[in-house]
Amino acid sequence: IDLLVVNLYPFEATVAKPDCTLPHAIENIDIGGPTMLRAAAKNHAAVTVVVDAGDYARVLGEMQAQHSVVSDATRFDLAVKVFEHTARYDSAIANYLGSIQTEGGRDPFPRTYSVQFSKAQAMRYGENPHQGAAFYVEPQPAEACIATARQLQGKELSYNNVADTDAALECVKGFAAPACVIVKHANPCGVAIGATLLEAYNRAYQADPTSAFGGIIAFNQPLDAATAKAIVDRQFVEVIIAPEVTPEALAMTASKQNVRVLACGQWNREQRVPGWDYKRVTGGLLVQDRDLGQVKPSELKVVTQRQPSDQEMIDLLFTWQVVKSVKSNAIVYGREGMILGVGAGQMSRVFSARIAAMKAQEEKLDLHGAAMGSDAFFPFRDGLDLAAELGITAVIQPGGSMRDNEVIAAADEHNMTMVFTGMRHFRH
Repeated sequence: IDLLVVNLYPFEATVAKPDCTLPHAIENIDIGGPTMLRAAAKNHAAVTVVVDAGDYARVLGEMQAQHSVVSDATRFDLAVKVFEHTARYDSAIANYLGSIQTEGGRDPFPRTYSVQFSKAQAMRYGENPHQGAAFYVEPQPAEACIATARQLQGKELSYNNVADTDAALECVKGFAAPACVIVKHANPCGVAIGATLLEAYNRAYQADPTSAFGGIIAFNQPLDAATAKAIVDRQFVEVIIAPEVTPEALAMTASKQNVRVLACGQWNREQRVPGWDYKRVTGGLLVQDRDLGQVKPSELKVVTQRQPSDQEMIDLLFTWQVVKSVKSNAIVYGREGMILGVGAGQMSRVFSARIAAMKAQEEKLDLHGAAMGSDAFFPFRDGLDLAAELGITAVIQPGGSMRDNEVIAAADEHNMTMVFTGMRHFRH
């Protein structure tokens, strides 16, 4: 045999169907195909083996040009593809069967877990220059994301660029109105909505111009020329990402060729795709559902004597949308679709509140009448007392503290309105 071409039974497509039964899944486990593929791949010095239809033209082209001969390098590359393909195939089978419980139910987390990512980019270094790094992506991302982004101009993306761009893009996906998110070191420092993308960017930048220097900017609508011009005329930026980038916008960014401009494609805000998040620990891997949790206004519980006004409710929901993207302990102040201060990553919640206030004061942003969002409950009333001193009038938080009554009493003393979401948004 000189040439072997095999298409395996569609196991992954079969088990992805909601009505798939165990017998149907087992029927779609290919046995002979993987055996032939592995045998041929092992013997690649003499056999050309193909598992990807995308390689048909490549193989035919070599055969036509070289009297039916395929080069050693191509045969080796195709053999590697076979082992990658069968490894993924066997992993899918093991993941599926390993999730089936003895009583017939399904465990969402199988007893062993294997997943295959493909290397999209080699990198000069990782988080720091002494660390090696590469960027790997899922075979078929189900939603527009950093992994689906096309780079339209600029220097090669770094490890930190990818991480921060992901943070910015995932935050901006939560808004329906034209929105802009500016991220620095994985935390949003500017977030705003506006009537236009340009207005959203101007307001997001206003929140913290100091931190915006060298930041990542994400939009939820196609980048237009006016917004692109405002960015490159005003600030140093590492990355700009949007669903699409107009040719006119790209003409504006062309004057700053080092700026990385990405188009990731459009997503459906109302149908975010569930999936898993991973966190590597020494000797293991933590796996959890993506934090796509949302609360509706009807699900909020007003726990104070004063009810929120219509505008306060809008501000509360805005700050709640932002705070889930901030590293814990997280505090966000916001008003009228613009954040006014962010306190991120502190070991004490009240210190996050103080830092957020300091940020607002540094930029001369008035906090009177603003809302405060907290990613988790207030363990003491000190956070509410500080908020009252700053002029905050409305608070949104999960609730659930042993001292909730004390915190509620503090809000009532200051004539603040406070709502509980019943949902926490820790982010580590």
